[in-house]
This record gives sequence, C-alpha cells and structure tokens, in this order.
Amino acid sequence: MPLLIHQPSYSMLNRWVEDGLLDTLADLGVGCIAFSALAQGLLTNKYLNGVPADARAAKEGSFKSTVLSADNLARVRALDGFAQNRGQSLAQMAIAWVLRDPRVTSALIGAHSVAQLDDSLKALDNLAFTVEELAAIDQHATEGGVDLWRSQSRLL
Repeated sequence: MPLLIHQPSYSMLNRWVEDGLLDTLADLGVGCIAFSALAQGLLTNKYLNGVPADARAAKEGSFKSTVLSADNLARVRALDGFAQNRGQSLAQMAIAWVLRDPRVTSALIGAHSVAQLDDSLKALDNLAFTVEELAAIDQHATEGGVDLWRSQSRLL
C-alpha cells in the first residue's frame, strides 16, 4: 500500500513541517493532515489570563507547563489581537492559518465539547489571509517548544 497521508503536528507555534516536509509530501503526492493545530489549547483563549483549574496544563500529563512561558504567552496574546482584528477567535484564526497552505489537506481540531466544535468550524468562514496579515502574524508565530512528538520522529 503506498503512503497516502502523513499526520504531523503543525501550528503557528510548531512550524517544523515548513522546513521541507510539506515540499516532500507535495512532490510525492501525499496528503497532510495536521494535528494539534491549536497547540494543545495554547492557541485558544484558555490560557490568556492564567491557567484554569480544570485545564490540561493544571494537571500532570502530556501538556508541559514550560509551554506556558512568558514568551509564548506574549506571542499568543499578540496573535489573539490579530484574530480579533480579523473578526475571529484565536482558535478560529489558528485553524485557518494551518489550512492556508494548500499542501495541508485537513486539520484535526480535537474539540472536547460541542461548543468547541462549533467555534472551530467557524474558522471556515474566514480562511483568507492578506500578505500583510501573514507577515504580521509571522512576527509572533514562531517556534514555541510545543512539539512533544519531535523526539519520537527523529531517526536514530
């Protein structure tokens, strides 16, 4: 069976796939389903004002508390401002941003409730970005240390 789809983690704070993987997938005719487009919830409004007691970051597990660094939170707050200017929630803009590249065929959103699903689906209402928006977003959409899976992807 030939490879049909690859599923890498990809978000505004986890852009490693742009360093050749998306080009390779396109050259091979392989689709890309991005997962963790919301950076495990960091690219939502959940952590803009601290860590809620019921949040994944408040518990031991897959969410590293180091991800909530002052630098990441400053970038997330700046990105939230861009989202508001676009008339979107931060989550909606983060999903739209991942889908902006035609080599990304789909994005997994991991909604935990119907309300989160409804909010995420509204990303489809505004998928277009201007060149100016992308340039401004790129100033803040940089590596944030949120790729928990990279070490498992390296060849030994």
